[in-house]
Amino acid sequence: MKEIKHCPGTLAEGFDKYSPLCLKRVFNGKSVNHILDFSYDAEENDIADYINQISVSGVQEKLSAIVDKGKIVLTPQGVQGTYIIKPAPNYKHLKFRNQIPANEHLTMQIASQVYKIKTAENALTFFSNGEIAYITKRFDIAANGIKINQEDFSSLASKTSVTHGKDFKYTGSYEDLALLIRNNVSAWQVEMSKFFTLIVFNYLFANGDAHQKNFSLQQSPNGDYLLAPAYDLMNTSLHVKDSDFALEGGLFPKKEYSEIYEQTGHPCSSDFIYFGRRIGVPEKKIKKIMEMFTTSQPLVMELIGNSFLDDKLKRMYLRSYEERLSRLRRCVDI
Repeated sequence: MKEIKHCPGTLAEGFDKYSPLCLKRVFNGKSVNHILDFSYDAEENDIADYINQISVSGVQEKLSAIVDKGKIVLTPQGVQGTYIIKPAPNYKHLKFRNQIPANEHLTMQIASQVYKIKTAENALTFFSNGEIAYITKRFDIAANGIKINQEDFSSLASKTSVTHGKDFKYTGSYEDLALLIRNNVSAWQVEMSKFFTLIVFNYLFANGDAHQKNFSLQQSPNGDYLLAPAYDLMNTSLHVKDSDFALEGGLFPKKEYSEIYEQTGHPCSSDFIYFGRRIGVPEKKIKKIMEMFTTSQPLVMELIGNSFLDDKLKRMYLRSYEERLSRLRRCVDI
């Protein structure tokens, strides 16, 4: 196994295992071993041959797990799992597929640490053969073990493979998703700003798989519905040839694109500002969020450097961020 110099959870320097902060956030403060007692052979779990839509999250095996006596173990029969382990998928068309867990972990940490986006708690874990895997704490299970009511946006829109075809989760636009928030959330203005932040983040970090099933509403203890913590965030452009947006309809109708968007084929800050206005985000909020995303963030570079990606992928990830940042900084009068 490769020598560990950074916390496999927070990516903080100077740790060869989970740091106290990681243990607090991900494992409820319990001491947990970052190395599993079992291995995983992706070659024996090839689930991707029948998949038509090339999507990273769609081809990842998910293993249910719990923590028992300081170890992460697979969930026994009849027990409620509280964690999900995602090994590297065995899909031959995915480039650098063995580094997908490190990519997802890095992207989730950037979202949480740099941009203060509420995310599913997560870390990396290691199979006994040294292979890396992503582990995430389930946020749909309450402390008492009861499942929390939650619906993804394809369910909210009543879209299935029967009603909208095999690629149903990629139909529509992000403006359509915003309308679902308006129609299902009483305090929709607050949640809309969070949604807008997540959409800009996904663009800046080249998450081309932000489809309808990767957004959910979750019932709060008060009974109302709020945007669920962000999950499945990843720079998919490192593994597949992606378009800027997962949804076929993009941000909003093409006739509303800025001149820069029409000329280059990529949105600029003006398009996101216009999108924010269309979905009802207050002007001051839009300005504050866009300033955050169009400012170069040193912590992004630090986290990339501390990540478990190999050196080549670190360079590619950084180059992708810098290119998207440059695109996002372009602006036209609106």
